[in-house]
Amino acid sequence: MNAEAATKTAMKRHAGLVTLGTMLATVMQAIDSTIANVALPHMQGGLSATFDQATWILTSYIVAAAIMTPPTGWLANRFGRKRLYLIAVSGFTIASGLCGMAASLEQMVLFRILQGLFGAALVPLSQATLLDAYPPNKHASAMAIWGLGIMVGPIIGPSLGGYLTDEYSWRWVFYINLPLGLIAYYLIFRFVEETDKDRTLAFDWFGFTLMAIGVATFQLMMDRGQHLDWFASREITLYAVVSSLCLYWFVVHSLTTTGRPFLTPALFRDRNFVVSLLFIFVVGMLLIANMALLPTFLQSLLGYSASAAGYVLMPRGIGTMTGMLLVARFMPLIGPLPIITLGFLMTALSMHLMAGFNLDTGSADVISTGIIQGFGLGFLFVPLSTLAFSTLPKELRTEAAGIFNLFRNVGSSIGVSMVVTVLARQTQVNHSVMSQEISPFNRVFTQGGGVSALLDPADPAALALIDFEINRQAQMIGYLDDFRSHC
Repeated sequence: MNAEAATKTAMKRHAGLVTLGTMLATVMQAIDSTIANVALPHMQGGLSATFDQATWILTSYIVAAAIMTPPTGWLANRFGRKRLYLIAVSGFTIASGLCGMAASLEQMVLFRILQGLFGAALVPLSQATLLDAYPPNKHASAMAIWGLGIMVGPIIGPSLGGYLTDEYSWRWVFYINLPLGLIAYYLIFRFVEETDKDRTLAFDWFGFTLMAIGVATFQLMMDRGQHLDWFASREITLYAVVSSLCLYWFVVHSLTTTGRPFLTPALFRDRNFVVSLLFIFVVGMLLIANMALLPTFLQSLLGYSASAAGYVLMPRGIGTMTGMLLVARFMPLIGPLPIITLGFLMTALSMHLMAGFNLDTGSADVISTGIIQGFGLGFLFVPLSTLAFSTLPKELRTEAAGIFNLFRNVGSSIGVSMVVTVLARQTQVNHSVMSQEISPFNRVFTQGGGVSALLDPADPAALALIDFEINRQAQMIGYLDDFRSHC
């Protein structure tokens, strides 16, 4: 038995423990991408930072992860996937502990950059490792398991972050990673087999630099755009120009270089992989980004606490999990295309139902639409993840996984910026339109038991109450506009 066959046999024999180790690493990274959002106001106070300064705690992690996701494939081929995996897990775990101990904003941003640099490789490495641990006829099941960590992590992240912050401290948002990281490290070290290394593999530093700068400035533009009023800001305009030039130059360089380009051209000659990239980009932009709306909707308009909002949204994760398990069972029988079509239809239906929400919407309506949306996401994620790697050579899996997750993350980044911008702009428009009706010349307002019969417009307290209600109604309509735009 040669070395490759022995590796395959060992991986398959310990597939359950390999799965557990990789899933712990995946869940740890997926949760951390959202768990800090809830604790941000507490970190702002604890680190004596302004709101604008505190947002760099989130932005620094996103940018660092975006830069280091694409080179995951080269690093794994050059130094070995297992070695890179162990370095990523240990580095992410140590950086998490340092984030929990940070005493200043500067320290926190530095440690979050380290966390993003090490954490970027965890998701693509886990995806490639699971594909190797299971035979081809079990790849749908492997991607269903992997997808649970990717999709369920962001759902439980806000509620877990709210609970840890309320009951203990914001520092435990980071300390929670320490036991998970230690267990994942042991399981990966013990049961994951090393892959072949190519010590002579050249690295396209020029291509990597162009792509890193392009992706980093694009992420900065999307993350800070709404806060700085988009292209009214010179900072955002600069990010857009630099990103466009660098990414254009990267494409030209990749197509014309005489050496080995940063991204392997064979990846983009595989039709299944390219189509899956386009679809996962759309899924990230239109569907995953929508998940950012509901927690703020429940807390800001319906009065839910962070923990209560998490409990109401948890059934969506159960729907996602159930949908993925069903897909793993039936996709070998009916193929991926009918399941993908059904997934888009179910998510469109959930958006249509959410467009009917109001300020009196009960938890039962939120739970039922969340379950439908969860099923739709499960039906989409597994077949796309499986289809992307179905015809790729094994040696390209790690690099392909990095690009696949980069497209998903970039799509999500664009989608989140879109929904936040639509919400803010439409809230302003709706507030302006409704405020025009609050006038002594409006007979509905002044006569026949109108609002003025209960609230005196000359009373500042009454005017403040009227403005509060207008803000609430305007924001509600803004959320509905967002939901309709995703139908």
